[in-house]
Parts: sequence; C-alpha cells; structure tokens
Amino acid sequence: MNNMIPSTVMPQMNMSMNQPMYPMPNMNQPIQVVVVEPYVYAAVSSLIGKRVVLDTVRGSVSGMVVDAKPDHVVIQERDSTFFVRLCEVVWIMPETGK
Repeated sequence: MNNMIPSTVMPQMNMSMNQPMYPMPNMNQPIQVVVVEPYVYAAVSSLIGKRVVLDTVRGSVSGMVVDAKPDHVVIQERDSTFFVRLCEVVWIMPETGK
C-alpha cells in the first residue's frame, strides 16, 4: 500500500523555505508610506506645542505634544517622554488653561 498523498490533494508550493513571503523592496527606489490613522494624525499635528490628555488602550498619558509622525506622537511631561503609537489612541482631549 502506498502512503504517499496524491498530488491532486496536496497543492504544489513553488516557494523555497528561504524566500520571504513578500519580496523586499529595492532600497534604491522610493517606498510608499500610507498613514494608517490620518484623522488622528491630523488632530495630533494640530496640537503640537499644546498640553493634552491622550487615552490609549493601556491608560491615559498627559503632557505637552512635542512631535507628531504618521505612526506615533511624542508627549513630554516634566522629565518623561512618551512615544505613543497612533493606532493605540482611543481619544485626545486638549487641556484647557486654568
């Protein structure tokens, strides 16, 4: 009795185990970057230099927005700097002056 699986049942794989699933981009060519959270990025960018409370899936962070990038925001509070991924942001609230 033959224990081999017929080729009609098992699909043929044309990939080697050493090849990546997705081809690596040529580093001499421009790479397209897509902003995953464009509205959150726009909102955070408009708040640079202002104090905010930023709620994430892991808790709240408050402080001054010192920088915003398409994938993260930088919040500074006294001597602590927080780099928060925008995909983790639940809501943002500007702090009002007292």
